[in-house]
Amino acid sequence: MPLLPYGLARPFLFGLDPETAHDLTLESLARLQGTPLAWTWCSALVDDPIELAGLRFPNRVGLAAGLDKNARCIDGLGAMGFGFVEVGTVTPKAQPGNPKPRMFRLPQANALINRLGFNNDGLDAFVANVQRSSFRRQGRILGLNIGKNAATPIERATDDYLTGLAGVYPHADYVTVNISSPNTKNLRALQSDEALDGLLGAIGQRRESLAREHGRRVPVFVKIAPDLDEAQVDVIAATLQRHGMDGVIATNTTIARDAVVGMRHGEEIGGLSGAPVLAASNRVIAQLRARLGRAFPIIGVGGILSAEDAVAKVRAGADVVQIYTGLIYKGPALVGQVARALKDQARR
Repeated sequence: MPLLPYGLARPFLFGLDPETAHDLTLESLARLQGTPLAWTWCSALVDDPIELAGLRFPNRVGLAAGLDKNARCIDGLGAMGFGFVEVGTVTPKAQPGNPKPRMFRLPQANALINRLGFNNDGLDAFVANVQRSSFRRQGRILGLNIGKNAATPIERATDDYLTGLAGVYPHADYVTVNISSPNTKNLRALQSDEALDGLLGAIGQRRESLAREHGRRVPVFVKIAPDLDEAQVDVIAATLQRHGMDGVIATNTTIARDAVVGMRHGEEIGGLSGAPVLAASNRVIAQLRARLGRAFPIIGVGGILSAEDAVAKVRAGADVVQIYTGLIYKGPALVGQVARALKDQARR
């Protein structure tokens, strides 16, 4: 267990502007990871290996992309007991993201709204940070999440994804293609049938050439939104299989606001994460599992704030899970709680 209970730090962090608290936390992790002070948040790894997409995940709980966009804190975050960590979203060129304020807490709902907009330092800086990390050398799994620059026309989006894929490929255990953030204009249009078919076709071809070049085949996952109807999920499932994608991450944040009507910040534009997205995420996961079959890898993310939430996500059809907003509300202890619960669930 961490030496410093999160309950002592949370009031201080929640007294700050959300993005200020986020930046302060990451800066602290970046400075202290790998030092004796890292023991203030470190937790033992729950041993619960699972084979997925040709990879051996040390346990079934990972960190979702978005928390560490620049891959500065891989080792510090991994020390919380995650079996796998996903960082990014990274874009080919550095970009500032959307204007501030752009992150909002909704404590009443155990939720966040963000409209950060893929703010990051660009591909070169991202890869340099990944290379400094020792996380993969510890036998853990590292996912690298790629997206398009805001200034790139949607018609040229594929170019950005191919640049990102080539840049991160040598350094990733798996690559995630993020087409589901609501905070980059028109990005979710890439989930439509024709656009998705073209994008994944190009990615599949480039991945095969990169596999030959580097002598290994890196799995590619696609991250989708919870705001999809049954017909859209059907199309996505078929397209994933047609182009040989290795898995799907379900889901990103939601643009729905039904669960936060009347709450302070509830009407802010952006992606809503946390408890309100749990049911929608699980619905999409269940639909994907029904259409993709038992063997197709699904990473479930969205609304996990307890061990019970994680078990529900696995019961819906996820193989492994990721957390993000739950970490902010519940702290690092949540990682071990989820990992132990999923290990117990797998034994039944």
